[in-house]
Amino acid sequence: MLYRLVVTQEQIEDNIIHLQKEQEHYLRRVVRLNNEDNFIVINGQGSCWKVKLTPHGGEIIESLTENRELPIAVTLMVALPKGNGFEDIIRCTTELGVNQLQPLISDRTLLKPSTNKLQRWRKIAIESAEQSERQIVPYIAPPISVNEAFTTANKLTIPKYIAFARSSTPHLQYFLTKDLSSSVPAQMIIATGCEGGWTTKEVEKAIACQFQEVSLGKRILRAVTAPIMAMSLVSSAIENN
Repeated sequence: MLYRLVVTQEQIEDNIIHLQKEQEHYLRRVVRLNNEDNFIVINGQGSCWKVKLTPHGGEIIESLTENRELPIAVTLMVALPKGNGFEDIIRCTTELGVNQLQPLISDRTLLKPSTNKLQRWRKIAIESAEQSERQIVPYIAPPISVNEAFTTANKLTIPKYIAFARSSTPHLQYFLTKDLSSSVPAQMIIATGCEGGWTTKEVEKAIACQFQEVSLGKRILRAVTAPIMAMSLVSSAIENN
């Protein structure tokens, strides 16, 4: 198994990969690669190459035609949980195929993330994409308010779901089966709440913005568990369809 490394498009020049100092250090000192050893480079946007380590960086040997991505761009809108819970969400949902994570500041959100926190989240997404052998690195968007996120989503004519606990609405799996039965949409949005769940006002706003209220089961899930379960259902429904 070859080690995988995400690089920016600016690091690719013809058949040369310009490695950052920390990347080269990691390859040589941690992964223990030597000159002429091979590794895989991905640009995080769908392309990947087999690359040979050289004294001056990397040299592209061949383009690879892998595809481990879902045929649908899934955006998870996640009301930020407390502590470092969002980091676990990034790791797990990246492995499951999420395309974008939109952190939300809801009425019950306790975490007030800084700019440094966003940078750390994006680094975790890169590491998780490398580990799960993906070709796309999920985009971690800057946190915005629930109202702004739902208002923006209202302009999109795509499937949109909001997971709500203690609801009599059908399970998310029911709607996925129904919506994917004829064709696979290009995009999909699923919103999950933080500790304490959504407020009534937030659910009403979502429904007004064409979100379909869905259940994730009879049990009350933690704020970290809900988006991971939702993404697991989507991935399973699509790949088994």
